[in-house]
Amino acid sequence: MSDLAKLPVTIVTGFLGAGKTTLISHLIRNAGGRRLAVVVNEFGTLGVDGDILKSCAIPDCPAENIVELANGCICCTVADDFIPTVEALLALEPRPDHILIETSGLALPKPLLKAFDWPAIRSRITVDGVIALADAEAVADGRFAPDLEALEAQRLADPGIDHETPLSEVFEDQLACADMVLLTKADLAGPEGVAAARAVIAAETPRPLPVIELVEGVIDPRVLLGLNAAAEDDLAARPSHHDGEDDHEHEDFDSIVLTLGEIADPADLTARIERLAREQQILRVKGYAAVAGKPMRLLVQAVGARVRHQYDRPWRPGEARATALVVIAEHDRIDEAAIRAVLEG
Repeated sequence: MSDLAKLPVTIVTGFLGAGKTTLISHLIRNAGGRRLAVVVNEFGTLGVDGDILKSCAIPDCPAENIVELANGCICCTVADDFIPTVEALLALEPRPDHILIETSGLALPKPLLKAFDWPAIRSRITVDGVIALADAEAVADGRFAPDLEALEAQRLADPGIDHETPLSEVFEDQLACADMVLLTKADLAGPEGVAAARAVIAAETPRPLPVIELVEGVIDPRVLLGLNAAAEDDLAARPSHHDGEDDHEHEDFDSIVLTLGEIADPADLTARIERLAREQQILRVKGYAAVAGKPMRLLVQAVGARVRHQYDRPWRPGEARATALVVIAEHDRIDEAAIRAVLEG
């Protein structure tokens, strides 16, 4: 690539637990000779996704090319975080061929697109494409809204007011900004679930978009990289619920990090997380657990009541064996004492 050419950037957006980190891990491992750099934007202070990606670094995407921006929305901290990060990546030797940005599951992608017009970087990078991931099973079940019955009751009580929830707005904004939608976890949804999810996505997108099913993030990188969308020059075709606002905040959502001791049984922890989803409408739990008697660290990822865990690596010498979990929910649903009581038993 010529030093004068704009560096392509792919923005990977999608709701909580849709599989963004799994996809980017696959792209890192199958870059086809491209030198990649990755920016990971976490919601909360515990860097789970960045740690996962650094663990699969390869020569064409070494650990120093993977930058984590934690505890802040990337599109709300442009001057402080995003611009300096991009400038640092552009200064790397050798220079990356492509940058991947994994947004927080709660991020609105359009304000991030607007950041590409900043004078410091607008002549040096371009948005090659916006990829929106959607969990086929969750979308088919309508779980991007926290409580469909309460939502419908509010609408019936006052039909003159549109009571869209924060979750539905995030979901719709992500789809509206996308150049391509990846329908993840198609194997869990089954044919009927995939068909239902496709119908929802078709109804929500303002223009026809390619929708591709995938499992475990496996897709040919040539399908995603090299779209040449120049999305920063195409903002009018990407409507948002927040158009006309100077900025946005994430006061609708909140997160806490709980540090616990060793756990005795992963199945018991799974049951407790499932209980949080049912009783306290917790959206997302992710982090690590120390299991008594086990030399490996347990990686925990939960979307609602669907919990997945696996041992990812040995505990390092001198590393404190502890359980640390990020819990994300709508702002009014975060009750640290109640959440801790369920997790600790």
